[in-house]
Amino acid sequence: MAHRSLAPDTPELRERWGAFAFSPAWKAKADKAIASYPEGRQKSAVMPLLDLAQRQVGEETGTQGWLPMPVIEYVAKYLDMPVIRVLEVATFYFMYNLVPVGKFHVQVCGTTPCMLRGSDDIIAACKKRGMAKGEVSADGLWTLTEVECMGNCATAPMVQINDGNYEDLTVERLDAVLDALAAGETPKEGTQEPGRHTSEPSGGPTTLKEMVTENHDYRGEW
Repeated sequence: MAHRSLAPDTPELRERWGAFAFSPAWKAKADKAIASYPEGRQKSAVMPLLDLAQRQVGEETGTQGWLPMPVIEYVAKYLDMPVIRVLEVATFYFMYNLVPVGKFHVQVCGTTPCMLRGSDDIIAACKKRGMAKGEVSADGLWTLTEVECMGNCATAPMVQINDGNYEDLTVERLDAVLDALAAGETPKEGTQEPGRHTSEPSGGPTTLKEMVTENHDYRGEW
């Protein structure tokens, strides 16, 4: 599972991140997120602001980003919230990384549908490439995390890499995606099954075929 313990709050951490502040570009996004909520409800923007802060950290480090404690404190001050309330959010949701991650955060679903469709082989393929759960690979490219269901059961097994989902995976298809990312390319997201577009049945529909091309009314047939 994902690492939910905070990175040690060391003097080195404070030296690196103690002066964190939103850059003008990220501040504009943060203020826009706050403006989406009614006056006096700015604390409701805590989730988008944590995400934006994590992305700025990622931009500065060339990684997927994470939330050092001083950054969490900065978001709390920005929203006039107790630090503990912001920390509660950051530690609850897996979308926030509490320790450093690599350039590509490979999150493999290990829940039952994906497990039955081969997620153990997917995890083994990641480890074969030098990934270890919760650690940054020696080349700085990868962090491997096993997570719970991410809602793509019909196209299992799947992984989420940074902001992209890759589905209908085999070891060979995963290797192709990872090779492309490592080479600086942008692989196709979504299903990796040839001829499949989303989560429609492989090989095409077997029932209600008329609905594919028109809004067919079956009531007379029933």
